[in-house]
Amino acid sequence: MKHLTRIEQLEQLRRDERIELEQVTDRFAFRGNEYYLSLIDWDDPDDPIRKLIIPGLEELEEWGRLDPSDEKSYSIMPGLEHKYNSTALLLVSNVCDGICRYCFRKRVFINPRSEYLQDLPAAMQYIREHDEITNVLLTGGDPLALAPSKLEIIIRQLREIEHVKIVRIGTRAPAFNPYRIVDEPALLETIEKYSTDQKRIYVMTHFVHPRELTDPAIKAVGLLQKAGAITANQTPLIRGVNDDPEVMAELLANLSFIGAVPYYIFQCRPAVGNKAYTVPIEEGYEIVERAKALVSGLAKRIRFVMSHSTGKIEIVGKMGGLVYFKYHRAADDVDSGRFLVLESNPQAYWLDDYVEMIRDYPVNLPYRSYGPQ
Repeated sequence: MKHLTRIEQLEQLRRDERIELEQVTDRFAFRGNEYYLSLIDWDDPDDPIRKLIIPGLEELEEWGRLDPSDEKSYSIMPGLEHKYNSTALLLVSNVCDGICRYCFRKRVFINPRSEYLQDLPAAMQYIREHDEITNVLLTGGDPLALAPSKLEIIIRQLREIEHVKIVRIGTRAPAFNPYRIVDEPALLETIEKYSTDQKRIYVMTHFVHPRELTDPAIKAVGLLQKAGAITANQTPLIRGVNDDPEVMAELLANLSFIGAVPYYIFQCRPAVGNKAYTVPIEEGYEIVERAKALVSGLAKRIRFVMSHSTGKIEIVGKMGGLVYFKYHRAADDVDSGRFLVLESNPQAYWLDDYVEMIRDYPVNLPYRSYGPQ
């Protein structure tokens, strides 16, 4: 599969467009491949697949942070994070088959040598010494961009640790390049070998738009399932891509049809360059709820969440000028299950935008917290 890493390789764009977009790719990496680029309707400037992979000048707007979820605060060593008690995260790759324009880990591609796991023995030793870790999430970059032999080494060592029950693989490969799976029997053999009745491998797919669910993509998901993997899908809510309730409903329904269970819809993280891709939280809540109303129970099992520095926070309701949040997963156990009631702020993109209101109005606090104290 041919990969493109320079904007001047995109012959579908006019020469002046390519020159103009170089100022974006000088700052944020571009990467695509022949398969995924073939899904674009180049005659439609608002094509959603185009928006997902082709740089836009709006990325130069100064907004957001390189590490919006403060992952470095939870890093034990480069490439190993331990934020939640039972879960460790390994950034095992600094390569993807394509780079999403809304990527919240742009820093991995800006500093590729320092932002992923390079000392696998030390990481495995840490996990061995922490028997509270039952889940290990492999991410990056994309773990399936690794050679199957390298991925097998990682999974085999994790399977040798008794208390690690679940290995999760977060991947965009079925959407970006399903042939990594379809044409890689060694990968499927690894899944089949290490996804056992007692210790399953979960493959967390990342389909963002219904048009990504092509025949090869569906075949790739099916092969992973036949090899013994449990598949679930998580998607961010992206402006101009899936922020239409009917489009989101179609995505959720089709995912349920192929058994890639809708798991999370993420509030797009406020990473540098992401303003144009981000929907305000309260508008996002309404989009998600309208989409859920259009699908069956099996398709509406998703939770609309934001991966905040303090935990995974679910947006659970909006009524009477108030917005309701709940800690679905907390970095500090004392916050587990904590319920937050905040005054509505239609321009809020992140929890911190509500917290800012506290500083603005210290006398009449709009923030109330209910839960373990």
